[in-house]
Amino acid sequence: MAHSYSHLYRIPAIGLRFFTVYGPWGRPNMAMFIFAKAIRAGQPIKLFNHGRMRRDFTYIDDVSQAVVRLIDRPPQGRPDWDGSHPDPATSAASWKVYNIGNSHPEELTYVISLLEKEFGRSPAKEMLPMQPGDVEATYADVAELERDIGFRPATPIEEGVARFANWYREYHRI
Repeated sequence: MAHSYSHLYRIPAIGLRFFTVYGPWGRPNMAMFIFAKAIRAGQPIKLFNHGRMRRDFTYIDDVSQAVVRLIDRPPQGRPDWDGSHPDPATSAASWKVYNIGNSHPEELTYVISLLEKEFGRSPAKEMLPMQPGDVEATYADVAELERDIGFRPATPIEEGVARFANWYREYHRI
């Protein structure tokens, strides 16, 4: 849709594809919050695909920095684009989609171990089969983001989880 509007009405449009964003003030229905809450409450953590899921966790500060850098960089269409020999990855319209992710998928069991270390507790883990429609791993290719704005998210999971846990303890007065 964004491409169509960009093409039809000459409106520059950027689509942002975020990969497992976590950090302070995040959505409470996302993995990091669910895991932290279960660890603090001593409740079992449900792990699908028997804990072998891998996600490209991206710290919120990296996401924010990418968005800010993109604000004043409207995408440029390709004026030489030819509909008789189209390249599906490009267009004459001023339109672009960027992946914003850490480009380093982490196994959920490792992320949970980091949270357990931060909170000093290790709850039981309920190993479950893969859910229908889910994927084993996510991975953000950020080459275009790096090329166009000179930035790639780089907060290591260990640092991001520690920051999240500190915020979580403060927020919940733990």
